Amino acid sequence: MFLQTSSAHDAPPGRLYVVATPIGNLDDMTRRAVAILAAVDVVAAEDTRHTQSLLSHFGLQKTLCSLHQHNERARVDYLKELLAEGKTVALVSDAGTPLISDPGATLVTELRAAGHIVIPVPGACALIAALSASGLPTDRFIFEGFLPAKSSNRRAALQKLVTEQRTLVFYEAPHRIQDMMADCAEIFGADREVCVGRELTKTFETFISGTAKAVVDAIAADHNQTRGEFVVMIKGAEAEAPSDDLSAATIDLLALLGSLKSKISPSDLASAVAAASPLKKRDIYKQILALD
Repeated sequence: MFLQTSSAHDAPPGRLYVVATPIGNLDDMTRRAVAILAAVDVVAAEDTRHTQSLLSHFGLQKTLCSLHQHNERARVDYLKELLAEGKTVALVSDAGTPLISDPGATLVTELRAAGHIVIPVPGACALIAALSASGLPTDRFIFEGFLPAKSSNRRAALQKLVTEQRTLVFYEAPHRIQDMMADCAEIFGADREVCVGRELTKTFETFISGTAKAVVDAIAADHNQTRGEFVVMIKGAEAEAPSDDLSAATIDLLALLGSLKSKISPSDLASAVAAASPLKKRDIYKQILALD
């Protein structure tokens, strides 16, 4: 076990700072983030050109190293060597908090496993910003990132979430937003409550709220609503009211299996039915005993 503290004396030299950057509005850059970027030896960036523009805005000139989804594995050893030499590195993505649907997970995992200190520098995050203004429940939510691009795979992924009671949060690209929302309306139901945040913190920031069908229609009616970056939030499924009574399906099943009582003990039969039912074994057992 490795207990990490930012001042751990037994940790290898060097530090990795995971630095959140603005998702649009540069005024959202924290003073701490600017100070960290000014102090580190190297900045590992998803897109070095994009990050160079950000650094220039704050008057910073730094050594940059690219780290994106196609070269992350190859960059790990290089950055690990830098930290072993006592250098400090900042990891940034193009926008928002690194690792949240962005590269960096492999690097952080490898560095922590090697005992290096990894320090978060919090700031903007699109999913949290969108949720805070969505009007949907925020006490419990589940983040699914980007859904599969292929329609059949996307629909299969959504189908698995139909009964999820937590608020669902997705990222989506402009060229897929209409198809995704159409799938959501069909699979979750036209009346499921939805909120779509677009271009958060930017000039054309927009929130569209309403039923899934209403949101689909609103996007289809205005081509501008298919531009930019999207956070799609869907209210979770309603919890089913608890019931102490056996469901009609379970009663039918018990009736069907009643003839097996002479071959299977009521206890074993109750166990088998309970394994496929939310009901308790003892309640099913009583019903079996009551069967003719």
